[in-house]
Amino acid sequence: MKKYITKRLLLLIPIMLGASVLSFSILYIAPGDPAELMLERQLQGAPTKEQIDAFKEEHGLNDPIPIQFARWLYKILRGDLGTSLRTEEPVLKEYLNRFPASLVLFLLSQIISITIAIPLGIISAVKHNSKVDHFSRFMAMFGASMPNFWLGLLLILFFAVYLDWLPAFGYGGITHIILPAIALGVSGCASIMRLMRASLLEVLHLDYIRTARAKGLCEKLIIVKHALKNALIPVVTVIGLHISHLISSMVIVEAIFAWPGVGRFLIESIHARDFPVIQGFVLIIAMFFVFANLIVDISYTYLDPRIRYEMERIK
Repeated sequence: MKKYITKRLLLLIPIMLGASVLSFSILYIAPGDPAELMLERQLQGAPTKEQIDAFKEEHGLNDPIPIQFARWLYKILRGDLGTSLRTEEPVLKEYLNRFPASLVLFLLSQIISITIAIPLGIISAVKHNSKVDHFSRFMAMFGASMPNFWLGLLLILFFAVYLDWLPAFGYGGITHIILPAIALGVSGCASIMRLMRASLLEVLHLDYIRTARAKGLCEKLIIVKHALKNALIPVVTVIGLHISHLISSMVIVEAIFAWPGVGRFLIESIHARDFPVIQGFVLIIAMFFVFANLIVDISYTYLDPRIRYEMERIK
């Protein structure tokens, strides 16, 4: 296991190097002169040629691109993501200040998604083609086809405007997080539930499940102890891949509900053409996604002993 984790961590080096190249390229992929765009936002007007030249000289934008990238990468390795042009604060500090709000929203939406999807998927598979199964599949289809932003607006309209049960915007008590967490968790809930149902149905028709039933084992014991672990492997994979979709959805949901997290900060920075913040976001999200997939791969060894055996044999 340690050898496997070490190999995976070493593979992160070229992956993160590629992510850093993509992140740095944002400065030059965007249309227009980056120095002129950043100065125009800072000065609230069109800068002069002398101001543009001075800005480029101050920030090293006149140097060849490889030299600029090497200098930027050296700062990244030291934990310096640059300074926000809008707030004039270190980018890393700005993200760390907003990260707790995004983390709470992310975790609660995942809890809502998993605690609803997996039990519903199990019930649908066990009660195949029953009324419960048909209802669960209908709700899953409804959730999968509903965009996060539209669901968020409907939740605000119904629970905040019409019923006045929950606040529509802001960050404070537990009531403020309910609507954005539901809006964020529903789409993931739908896809996980459908996969859980399909995966468990496939496992329940395998030979070793028939053998367990022939031995007279309790159906509940067969599902929980023998079938569920194998059925969870593709579900765990989808949950890991769903993280990237969830992060992109958080940007929209945080903007709709005025949630003071990383996603809303990114939207504000994009409007302000704050390139250091955008570059830092791409790099941080790439790192988060890579480590999330590493955790998913490690979890396979606890769900399927055969994977652990293969790893031991490789050693």
